[in-house]
Amino acid sequence: MKKIIISLMSIGLITISSQVIASEKMTVLLDWFINPDHGPLIIAQERGEFSKRQIDVDLIAPADPNDPPKLVAAGRADIAVSYQPQLHLQIDAGLPLSRIGTLIATPLNSIVFLESSSIKSIADLKGKKIGFSVGGFEDALLGSMLAKHGLTLKDVTLINVNFALSPSLMSGQVDAVIGAFRNFELNQMDILGRPGRALFLEEEGIPSYDELILVAKNDKLDDKRLRNFIEAVEAGTQYIINHPNQAWKLFIKNHKDLDNELNRRAWRDTLPRFALRPGALDKNRYLRFAEFLKSNNLIKKTPPVSTYAIEIP
Repeated sequence: MKKIIISLMSIGLITISSQVIASEKMTVLLDWFINPDHGPLIIAQERGEFSKRQIDVDLIAPADPNDPPKLVAAGRADIAVSYQPQLHLQIDAGLPLSRIGTLIATPLNSIVFLESSSIKSIADLKGKKIGFSVGGFEDALLGSMLAKHGLTLKDVTLINVNFALSPSLMSGQVDAVIGAFRNFELNQMDILGRPGRALFLEEEGIPSYDELILVAKNDKLDDKRLRNFIEAVEAGTQYIINHPNQAWKLFIKNHKDLDNELNRRAWRDTLPRFALRPGALDKNRYLRFAEFLKSNNLIKKTPPVSTYAIEIP
């Protein structure tokens, strides 16, 4: 009888343990409100890829887009959606973070201006008013691009337009903006009847980089749920690539407010930019960008890539 009781207790403990694992939440902080850039996360959730791997993921849009990495570094969330360029700055500032995966594998940042503008190249920005959102970073990128054409930041007028990039451009407040996402701002301007054109940073001397990445706290990198999370994101990405129309329907299923022309266009333009292997890491790419930032005095040193970007084993 004792053996039977012990066996039943063991089974009960195993069952309870499994339920705890299955119901344990992973808090994932987004970089902004939900949009097509987050496609792999939403599709993985809608298709049950997280729950299949015994993780219950809570996707949360931040009140302040600057907060997610800081909250993860403070141990108040498990994963944050962030940006590779910002990760380098955060590491330089001492935040204990590491890149564990990639959502968007190409730059989205671009210099955008009206199609009717006389601007054709970086050289044509001389004497122009340039709007930006992130001071100390976007202006440094612009300065690097201008230098290749014999210009400096003194040859342009910089105006902080916060996040009103398209409105400031269409209203004539500025002649061009840097920081516009090519999959959104260009579509938004076209829909509003003020089509624009773009110059792409990676074609103007800026090393290519991962736009959207997933970061976790350094002392949590052995959490086995992270591997399951990356696998689920990869499954979500594969479904999007194989079934883009069905994936779109799943994407808007619980986000009806996103079912509009802008997001449909953005979905189409973002699809080829999703990282097909979210967990894979190109160390040389991270090193090149770190060296670029250091050469432009945006970071003080370039630590080993392995200290801030990894592939989850």
